[in-house]
Parts: sequence; structure tokens; C-alpha cells
Amino acid sequence: MIDIAFRVDASLEIGTGHVMRCLTLATALREHHAARCCFLCRELPGHLIARIEAEGFEVLRLVAPAAAETSHSGQGAGEPAHAAWLGVDWSQDARESADLLAPLAPDWLVVDHYALDARWESAVRPSGTRLLIIDDLADREHIADLLLDQNLGRLAEDYAGLVPANCQLMIGPDYALLRPEFAEWRRPSLDRRDSRPGLSQLLISQGGVDKDNVTAEVLQALRYTGLPRTCRITVVMGATAPWIEVVKRVADTLEQPTEVVTSVSDMARRMAEADLAIGAAGSTSWERCCLGLPTLMLVLAENQRDIAAALERAGAAIRLDSGALGEDLSLVLTHVMDARYLAGMSESAARLVDGEGVKRLRAALAP
Repeated sequence: MIDIAFRVDASLEIGTGHVMRCLTLATALREHHAARCCFLCRELPGHLIARIEAEGFEVLRLVAPAAAETSHSGQGAGEPAHAAWLGVDWSQDARESADLLAPLAPDWLVVDHYALDARWESAVRPSGTRLLIIDDLADREHIADLLLDQNLGRLAEDYAGLVPANCQLMIGPDYALLRPEFAEWRRPSLDRRDSRPGLSQLLISQGGVDKDNVTAEVLQALRYTGLPRTCRITVVMGATAPWIEVVKRVADTLEQPTEVVTSVSDMARRMAEADLAIGAAGSTSWERCCLGLPTLMLVLAENQRDIAAALERAGAAIRLDSGALGEDLSLVLTHVMDARYLAGMSESAARLVDGEGVKRLRAALAP
């Protein structure tokens, strides 16, 4: 049996993706290695602590930052670009985290947080504990034993000088951390696309939070695109998304049959049944690729630009300009309503991700 601690947060600013992929890994380790996993999470607005506990994992809580702390937690000289996401100064977070970790002495500490770097890791890692970093940015130093970056276009050389020479690197979408149902739905999804090409089911998902209400903008823009009235639309949102009721009101005004659902437990099935997605360029990109789901992709954060560009170059997605959403959607939909065009995007997407990334990482963490 191995003991593993995760330092990860969700918030209205951070989103939900980091916690969700850590939950995926923790669940796999518990099931296949009888691992004891616990999470260290700060009680930021929009946190997912209740969700983690509902999955049966212990959460060691880091208290919510005081207003004065939050106002002084921006990026300073030498700080990571996303330092403010932590909610407190890194040294305070390190002290609090170290106090919680000391009695645990875990075999592995997993850190999935853009605001943390080698300074925090050096201050927190217990003696004898190995360190796994999950990253997407390659923009700061780490003292990792193992680093995973699942993004298309990322190269091992991007981490030269940022990690120790003996750090094991797992780079690229072969290591995408997807729940097992995506691998299970992969074959049925691809077979369905081969037998029934075309656009009759549209899936819209802008991540678990969508703090800027991009979903409503997309639905408003669809009015003017010529999308067939018979096309069914499903909108998936997270339970903490602040604009759910607004989105539901807009959805009720569309000509197409449109449902808005939250906290779904069958996302793989919904993606497998969809012919096209309109979604953010976050970690769910790899879920869509695994199932061969073509995507019209919106960049909602600066750290998503490289992912979106790489997926577009691979032919798996088309980027949309959020500043000219209606115009872009109208133009792009004229192409993707062609079954052959859609099929080509699907094939390109499916080549990128096979859904076995968790198995590969799980093997690397095994005792």
C-alpha cells in the first residue's frame, strides 16, 4: 500500500480541471494499488472540497484567505505568473501545508497548481517523500522526481533547466489523465461516427465554472448561424458555475431543442453521442479527442492558447474568436455541417489520445 497526498485547488478563478484530473488519478491508485490518498485544498470561493469528500477521500483544509491577504497576493518580482491563484503568499501556504503533511509522511506528494514552484516544494516536501508535478505551462522551476505535462506540442526540452537532470518526464497527450469511462466509450463513439456521420447533436461545455458567462454568449450567437432546427443541443455546466440560471433562460428561447444539465456523471456518454462540441481549450480537450469529438474551441484563458493552436494544427479543432463569435460560428458551421469535413476532424482528434494515460502514470507510481 502506498500513501499519496495531493496539493490542488479549485476556485472561480482556477476552475475545476486541476481537481478533477487529480481525482481521476487518486481513484485509479485506490482501485489498483490500494493507495491511501488525501487532498490538501484551500477553501477558496468555488472550491470542490465537498466533491472530493463525496468520492471518499479525506480533505485536509487550508483556511480561506482573509480579505487583506487576498488583496496582497498578486504577482511580485520572481513570482509565478499565476501566484494570485493561491489566495495567500506562497510561504504561508508552505508553512500550513508542511504542518498538515508532517504526520502523514506520504510516499508521494502530487502538486497540481500553477501558483507553486520549487521554493514551495523545497519547504514542504517531507523527508523520503517523492514529488510528482502535474503541469501545463513549463514556466517555473520544480524539484520533481516525476513531471507530467499532457499537452499536445509540448517537448521534453521545454523543461530543460526547470527540473533536475534525473527527473522522469511524461510528456504529451499519451499521458492525458482521463477517467476510465472515456477509454470504455472510445470504440462505440468512433463506430457511431463511422456509421452515422453528420451534425444532429451539439454539445456545449465551457468548463466547470465559466465565470465570464461565455456559454450564454455562444447560445445567443447560435441564433444567427443557420443551425438546423432539428439539431439537439446539450449544455453541460458545473454545479458552481455562477450563470446557470441565465444560461437556462437563454436556452429556453432557442428554436432548437436545448437542455441545460449540471454535475453530470455520464460525460463520456454525452460526448460519444454528440457530433460536434463547442468548448473551452482546457483539459477536457483530451476527453473530446479520445472520443473523436470535433470541437469548435474558445480560448478562455491565456494558458489555453498553445493547446488550442496545437489542436487546430492537428485538424482536431477550429478556434473561434470570442470577439466575433456570431460571425465566426456562422462561417465555421457551414463547413462542419458537411459530413465529410466533420468526419475528417473526428479522425484527426481520435489519433491524438487513446485514453490510457492514467494507466501509464499509475505504473510509474507503483511501489
